[in-house]
Amino acid sequence: MVRLPLTHAEVERGQRLGALLRRARGERSMLETALDAGVSPETLRKIETGRVATPAFPTIAAIAEVLGLSLDAVWSEVNQNEREAGPSRKAPTKRLAS
Repeated sequence: MVRLPLTHAEVERGQRLGALLRRARGERSMLETALDAGVSPETLRKIETGRVATPAFPTIAAIAEVLGLSLDAVWSEVNQNEREAGPSRKAPTKRLAS
C-alpha cells in the first residue's frame, strides 16, 4: 500500500503532538514511559521527534493515559494553531462539462 505524502499541516500537527508528549513526560525516562504504554521506545521517540506525524489512535491513547493527559487536552493542544488560523480555504474545484 502506498501512503500519500503528508501535508504541511499534518507535519506541523505531528510536531505539536511530539512537543506536547515530551513536555508531559518531563523527567520520566522515555523507556519507562514507552514500556508502561505498551509501545516500543523507538515508536515513542519517533512520535516525540515528529518523525511519525500521524500515529495510530490507540498508541496516542495509551501514551496519554500513562502521562496523565486527557485525550481532550491532547486534541486541543495539537489542533490549536489550526483553530487560530480560522477556516481553511480550499482551492476552487473545476467543474466538468456535462
